[in-house]
Amino acid sequence: MRKWSRYGRVSAAEARATARDFLASVGHTDERHADAVLLVVSELVTNAVRHAGGVTAFQLDHSDRGVTVSVYDATDDPPRTAALDPARPGGFGLHLVRGLAGRLEVEWRPVGKRVGATVPLS
Repeated sequence: MRKWSRYGRVSAAEARATARDFLASVGHTDERHADAVLLVVSELVTNAVRHAGGVTAFQLDHSDRGVTVSVYDATDDPPRTAALDPARPGGFGLHLVRGLAGRLEVEWRPVGKRVGATVPLS
């Protein structure tokens, strides 16, 4: 298993670039899987920035199960999945994450929470 962590604020663009480098470092060559991981990274980081005051840490784990994306923030507010409404822009992020990862993991910490999703290997 390989792991990469960064503490402190990170933007969605920085997180995607880090994820690309991480996938290359573990010898990951499946473009479809990489695209799924990058989408999960974008959605989880963007949600933390928009709804939870920003990212406090970002972590990637690679194992035989897949790639786990973990985003930490400083709020206790659980992630909320918006009702799908084609007339309203946005609100699809967590639906996409659940579609790609199967489930969303939420772990409350002494300060804030970790929101994670594992994109399984194909």
